[in-house]
Amino acid sequence: MYSYPEYRRFEEATDARHEFLDGDILAMAGDTPEHAALAAAVISALSACVSGKPCSAFSSDLRVRVKATGLATYPDASVVCGEVQRDPEDENAVTNPLVLVEVLSDSTAAYDAGDKFEHYRLIPELRAYLLVSQDERRIELRSRDDEGTWHVRTAGRGESLGLDAIGMTLSVDAIYD
Repeated sequence: MYSYPEYRRFEEATDARHEFLDGDILAMAGDTPEHAALAAAVISALSACVSGKPCSAFSSDLRVRVKATGLATYPDASVVCGEVQRDPEDENAVTNPLVLVEVLSDSTAAYDAGDKFEHYRLIPELRAYLLVSQDERRIELRSRDDEGTWHVRTAGRGESLGLDAIGMTLSVDAIYD
């Protein structure tokens, strides 16, 4: 079992990324060229959308911390609007993403769609969670409405998803092309 300060020191001493939860330091899966290309396409689309707005799009270099559970992780992409709120224990971890994105791999798909989402949904500011498939042209959007209810929509080839949280329509084909 490790403390969060021990995890931070461990992270600073290595080039690899690790998640932290309940005292455990867990290695994150390595990326494939396909995974990296999809993440880059999503980040590019998000960046273009928030340009000129009081929002910023971030790559997987940004650590996100879920205050309610203590999870620290590196989503494939994220958007923060307004002032970036940093974790009191970690100046390099953000606690208020509005949008989070995970590109699914065989080894992480169940975790990203299940347990990780259960952590993410406890972030009060989070309004949209995108799950981008590596295996097919399919993006799942989980969005939270103003009453706090989560809705799920999946789009495939030729379809788009509306990310109301940032005023964006995301074309599936644009991400995969």
